[in-house]
Amino acid sequence: MNGRRPDPLAQVSDFDIRLLKLYRTVVECGGFSAAESALGIGRSAISQQMSDLEQRLGLRLCQRGRAGFALTEEGREVYQSTLQLLAALESFRTEVNGLHQHLRGELNIGLTDNLVTVPHMRITNALARLKQSGPDVQIHIRMTAPSEVEQGVLDGRLHIGVVPQSGALSGLEYQTLYDERSLLYCAVGHPLFYADDQQLDDQRLNDQDAIAPTFRLPPEALSHYQALNCTASASDREGMAFLILTGRYIGYLPDHYAKPWVQEGRLRALKTQSRFYDISLASVTRKGRRPHLVLESFLAELASAG
Repeated sequence: MNGRRPDPLAQVSDFDIRLLKLYRTVVECGGFSAAESALGIGRSAISQQMSDLEQRLGLRLCQRGRAGFALTEEGREVYQSTLQLLAALESFRTEVNGLHQHLRGELNIGLTDNLVTVPHMRITNALARLKQSGPDVQIHIRMTAPSEVEQGVLDGRLHIGVVPQSGALSGLEYQTLYDERSLLYCAVGHPLFYADDQQLDDQRLNDQDAIAPTFRLPPEALSHYQALNCTASASDREGMAFLILTGRYIGYLPDHYAKPWVQEGRLRALKTQSRFYDISLASVTRKGRRPHLVLESFLAELASAG
C-alpha cells in the first residue's frame, strides 16, 4: 500500500452539482447572508449545505464568522473549477438542444395508398415542418398495403407507418390520427349510375357485381361487403378505383379519394345515408424501439398537427 488517501470525490453526482451551484452563488454574492435572497433559503440551510460540500471535497473552502466571509486558497481554486464545470454543462445542454434544431438522418415512412387526398393533411403538414426544422433529414416514403406497412415497422425497415386501424398487432403501438368515411360508388356507364336512390332497393343493389378488399379492415367495415355480390377483389384502394371506373362494378372508396371523379361526373355515391362506413387512420410504431431523434420529432409534429 502506498498510503495515499482515496480521492474524496470519486465521481460527481447531481447532489454535488447542486452544492457547487450554491457555492458559486455564495461566492458571487460575497457571503451567506447576501446569498439568502438569491438562493431563496435561510442562512442556516446555506451553512449546512456548504458544510456538506466541504465534507464531500475534503477541503476547507471559506472562512466565516465575526471576521466576515473569505475564501481559502483551496476555495478560490474550487470556485474556478466550478465555473469551468458549470460552463461545460451549459455547453452540453446547448449542443444537445441544438440537435433538435439541426436534425440529421433518415425517416422511412410507409403509407397506405391515397392518403394524400385526405383534407386534414396532418401527414403532409408534419413532413413539411420536419423538413423545415431539419433541412438535412432524408425522407423516404413507401406506398404499400397496410399489412406490409405493419410488417415493415415490425422488422425495422420502416420507422413509422400510417394505416387504417383494424385491430392492434402485438409489438406495435397505434396512435389515431383522424377518421375517414367510405361510400359505395358506381361509375358512368353502370346501370345504377342514373338510378334514383329513393327507388333503389337494397336487393337490386346487392345483386350488382362488386369488389372485395383483400386488405385488413375492422369487422364493422367488412360487414358492408358481406351483403354485396363480390365477384372481384383488389389489394388496395387504387385497384378498387380501377375496377369501379370500368362501369361494371360497384365498390367502396374513401370520399376524399373519390371526390375528383365525382366532380368530373364520372362517379356517384349510392344511398349515402345507409351505404357507408367510417374507419380510423393511425400511425404505427414499434414498441420498445431505440431512441430515434428524427422519428420522435416527426411524431411530435404529427401530434401538434391535430
